[in-house]
Amino acid sequence: MKKILIVEDEKDIAELISYNLKREGFDTRAVTSGEKAVAAVLKETPDLVILDLMLPGVDGLEICKQLKYSEKTKNIPILIVTAKTEEHEIVLGLELGADDYLTKPFSPRVLIARAKAVIRRYSRKAAEKTTEQTIIKAGNILIDLSRYRVEIEGEKANLSATEFNLLVFLARNRGSVFSRNQIIEAVKGSDYPVTDRSVDVQIVGLRKKLGGAGSIIETIRGIGYRMKEEDD
Repeated sequence: MKKILIVEDEKDIAELISYNLKREGFDTRAVTSGEKAVAAVLKETPDLVILDLMLPGVDGLEICKQLKYSEKTKNIPILIVTAKTEEHEIVLGLELGADDYLTKPFSPRVLIARAKAVIRRYSRKAAEKTTEQTIIKAGNILIDLSRYRVEIEGEKANLSATEFNLLVFLARNRGSVFSRNQIIEAVKGSDYPVTDRSVDVQIVGLRKKLGGAGSIIETIRGIGYRMKEEDD
């Protein structure tokens, strides 16, 4: 049974989240502060942390940073929740290592779908680490890492080196949302002089070369980009 830690200071919301997750077969535990969250994670490692950003005392962003910057807890996925207008906090949370986000108010069905998707991605990544992956499939796109080749339904797509690396990065992290800064760092390195606008141009160019298959790369307004999950 997958374990989920809920970090939420509003009792009614925490109970609602817990109730719906338990109905789906998850084992849940709820805490009301950031300090309690860190202690709970160290005591019993969860498969997912659902983390509210607006917490008393140490806020959610600081807790996200502490968990993702520690060797003991960095591989625990985090789903952040926040008010709809706080796009800058969502971006910061993602750049600190959060894996996905939800804006309040959210429906229980969406919460469950997001939680399952994040846990599934981590399970898939763990499985991939045990084998040497040379072929990545994403929708109609086939990426052959050994041959540095991309095919769309058998037809070769002529991508630049940057476009190829960008596609591989998104395909390896399907469903995860990334800010433009995260994409720059992953594809070019943290010291590479690229602007947010450059990332947008690269995405547009990549989508064009992928043709109809390019719709798999989704724009998250005000945040960045992601490659859609298989069942989106």
